[in-house]
Amino acid sequence: MSEKFILSIDQGTTSSRALAFTKAGEVVSVAQSEFTQIFPEDGWVEHDAVEIWDTTLRVCREVLDKLGTENFAAIGITNQRETSVVWDRATGAPIANAVVWQDRRTAAVCQALKQAGHEPMITQKTGLLLDPYFSASKIAWVLDHTKGARARAEAGELAFGTIDSWLVWNLTSGAEHVTDASNAARTSLFNIHTQNWDADLLALFEVPASLMPQVKDNAADFGTSEPDVLGAGLPILGMAGDQQAASIGQVCFQPGMVKSTYGTGCFVLANTGNKPAKSNNQLLTTVAYRLNGEVTYALEGSIFMAGAIVQWLRDGLGLVEKASDTQALAQDANPDNATVLVPAFTGLGAPHWAPDARAAFFNMTRDTGREDIARAALESVSLQTADLLRAMQDDMQAAGLEAAPRLRVDGGMVANDWLCQNLADICEAPIDRPKITETTALGAAVLAMLHLGWFDSLEALAENWALDAQFTPSMPTERRSQKQAHWQAALAQVLSEKGSRG
Repeated sequence: MSEKFILSIDQGTTSSRALAFTKAGEVVSVAQSEFTQIFPEDGWVEHDAVEIWDTTLRVCREVLDKLGTENFAAIGITNQRETSVVWDRATGAPIANAVVWQDRRTAAVCQALKQAGHEPMITQKTGLLLDPYFSASKIAWVLDHTKGARARAEAGELAFGTIDSWLVWNLTSGAEHVTDASNAARTSLFNIHTQNWDADLLALFEVPASLMPQVKDNAADFGTSEPDVLGAGLPILGMAGDQQAASIGQVCFQPGMVKSTYGTGCFVLANTGNKPAKSNNQLLTTVAYRLNGEVTYALEGSIFMAGAIVQWLRDGLGLVEKASDTQALAQDANPDNATVLVPAFTGLGAPHWAPDARAAFFNMTRDTGREDIARAALESVSLQTADLLRAMQDDMQAAGLEAAPRLRVDGGMVANDWLCQNLADICEAPIDRPKITETTALGAAVLAMLHLGWFDSLEALAENWALDAQFTPSMPTERRSQKQAHWQAALAQVLSEKGSRG
């Protein structure tokens, strides 16, 4: 074959996937394998790192076998972020299950550090809040709760990695212990200003420096797969955490460009250029990408419930048979019905950060029907996004930046045209949906393409992006204001109730 493919590994929270991309960004083959979710105790979430590797290897071989290993030029990797693995350098065996980003077992440790006054220093160095979400407290927990682990770590016998590092270690049969700047920035141990593991943070979280991988640019030589592993020696040339990879796949390369990914939850990233923007609204300051040693920063906000709300309508309430049914229901809803859902099923994310808040419907009447409930569910995604965008615009304005007056969207939910239009209406901004919606896996692939020299600049990469549909605001101002007022009133009650319980 004249045209070579890129093998993109998309290792997610519930499944491992492999995709083959052409230079034009087209997907020509996909394989997927789910793996076990482990819940040892309330609030604990673990994965078997060996099973993650086994499923990743299986899907990679499936795609390579279908198209022929000789037709692939390189590998790109994107991954669930923050999930932490500690393994034996000699045997390559994990010393415990991976502790997943969702895991809350170290909440008390983080709270104690917060009460001791350490959060300002952590936020200044890392751009992150002090929270169990990030890797640092997870690593220390594994070392302290696995027999002999801390002594072995101090002796240099163990290695730590987020899932990207774990996959590269296995692909290269232990030859490479590396990560990239975007994943390193999610550990709470990486100084985003100096671009190094930070001695003060390592000491605070009691993590030995010898555990840590080498940090590289997002488009770099991360090693070469062993032929015995994949059947070919393919260079690993691109790597980024999933949300940063999606931003790259959406070619958000100019300061002010914003992307929003709608999966189980929703993650919004805004490019802030070569200077980190400090958030006054509890957003995260993070690394968008690092290329040729130059860092581009981002503001990030997360919404806990997006697609998971539709899943709840289907599986929890039995209101719809399939997720796509919500579009027709929302269209048929009574336009005068004022039902509001605050979807705080697992608390509220940015910019509220109220983990103890709980979900509630408001303004329901005797004639509220399933159509109104479905519409309220979808509208809650738009209303949460609008809150996040306002916070983001406020932070960017304070930093002397201007957010682009449009939002690029991706993820499974955006196949719903009604939702995309509602996002445009509620956020009062044009919504751009790309032709290629596999933006996370695409981001990892284009990083590899960039390192291969298939594109000579980010601008050339950006020319590959193609619009599928654009949705422009059409809701009357008075109606938008009314919906925002109902939402803010409902939100205030949920947050007030959370406060009274606390």
